[in-house]
Amino acid sequence: MAFTAGFVFFLLILSAFFSGSETALTATSRSYMHQRENEGDAGARRVNRLLAHRERLIATILLGNNLVNILASALATSLLIDAFGERGVVYATIIMTVLVLIFAEILPKTFALMHTNQMALAVAPVMQVLTWFFRPVNAAIQGVVQIALRILGASPERALTAQQTLSELRGAIDLHTGEAEIKEEVKHERAMLRSVLDLTDVEVGEIMTHRKNLVTIDADTASDSVLAQVSESQYTRIPLWQDRTENIVGVLHSKALLRALQDANGNIQHVDLVKACSDPWFVPETTKLLDQLNAFRERREHFAIVVDEYGDVQGIVTLEDILEEIVGDIADEHDESVSGVYPQHEGGFIIDGAVTIRDLNREFEWDLPDDEAATIAGLVMNESRSIPSPGQVFTFHGFRFEILRRHRNQIIQLRLTTPKTGDADDGVSVA
Repeated sequence: MAFTAGFVFFLLILSAFFSGSETALTATSRSYMHQRENEGDAGARRVNRLLAHRERLIATILLGNNLVNILASALATSLLIDAFGERGVVYATIIMTVLVLIFAEILPKTFALMHTNQMALAVAPVMQVLTWFFRPVNAAIQGVVQIALRILGASPERALTAQQTLSELRGAIDLHTGEAEIKEEVKHERAMLRSVLDLTDVEVGEIMTHRKNLVTIDADTASDSVLAQVSESQYTRIPLWQDRTENIVGVLHSKALLRALQDANGNIQHVDLVKACSDPWFVPETTKLLDQLNAFRERREHFAIVVDEYGDVQGIVTLEDILEEIVGDIADEHDESVSGVYPQHEGGFIIDGAVTIRDLNREFEWDLPDDEAATIAGLVMNESRSIPSPGQVFTFHGFRFEILRRHRNQIIQLRLTTPKTGDADDGVSVA
C-alpha cells in the first residue's frame, strides 16, 4: 500500500509537469524566443522547433497528462477500495479530484503563467525527447483527428489572412498600452509601430498638403523674381505652373537652380527655368501610404503631385510626410512652429479647420473618425450635413464643436471642448 501511494504521488508530479509544460509552451512569447534563437540560444531553438509542430506537441502533452491522471486515479481507487471497501470509490473520487485540481492543474499552470519563458526553456529538452518517443502514436492520433474533421466538414488547415495578421499585430501592440508604468520612449515606440501598420489603410489624400496651401511659381515669371521666391521659400522643391495653376509643368529644385545659375556664369537671365526643372510625377489621391513609400524608394524621388480621379491637382505629398506619419513631426530650422491647435486656459482647444483628424488623434490620443473626412472642418461638415455658420454648436463623438470663423464655404476656425451635461445629443445643433 505504501508503494502504491508513493507511485500515485509520483504520477501527480508527472501530471503537474505536463500541465505546467502545456501552459508554458503555448503561452511563451514567439517573438522573444525568435530573438533569443537569433542570438544563438540553443534552448530557444528547441522551443521554436516544438512550436513549429504545435499539433504534435499538444498531442504529446495531452497523451502524457491523461495517461498519468487515469493511471493515478485507477491506482488510488484500487488502494482505497482495499482499505474501505465500496466506499473507497467515493473517497478516491473526492481525494483525486482535489489533488489533481490543485496540485496537478491550478498550481503548476499558475506557476507557468508567472514564469512563462523561463519554464518553457527548462521543459523544452524533456518535451523534445517525449515528442520524438510518442511520434508514432501521435501520427496515428492525428490521422484519426484529420478524418474526423473531414467528416464534420471542418477544414484542418489553419491559415490567417493578411488582414487577420495585421489585426493580430495591432492587438499585440495595444495589449500592453494600458500598463500602469511605461516609460515615455516606450510609448513613443509603440505609437510608431501602430503607425507603421496603418500605412496600408491610410491614403495619400489624407496626409497631403492641400493645393490651397501650396507654394508654386509661375513659369513665365521673370528669372530674377523666381530666384528671389526660391531663396525666400522654406521649401527646396517648388512646383512650376504655366498658363493656369492646374497645369504643373515641372518641379524646381533649389539645388538644380543653383547648378543652372552656375552654368550660366551667374547670369540668371540666361537660365531656362523649365529645363532646370524635373518632370512632375503625378499620383492618385487614393494611393495607400505603403505603396507610395515603396514608389518613392523605387523611383528615388521625394516629391509627388497628388491628383483626383478627374486629373485635377489636389496637393502634394513628400517622403517626409509619410515618415512623419510613422515617427511624428520632423521639424528642421525652416519649419514653422504653428500647428493650428491652441489650448485654452478655461479648457478645450481652438483649432484651425485645416488641421487633420489624424494629427489630432495622434497628438491627444483621441478617437475621432477619419473615414469620411480628413480635416476637423470636414468632420463637422460631414456630420452636420451642412455648412455651419459662426456661432453654431454641435456635439459629435463625445466632443463639442463651436464654429468661430467661416470664409465663404470653408470653416476657418472652431472651438473644441468636452461636452457638458445638458448639451445636445450627437448631430443636433444647439446654436
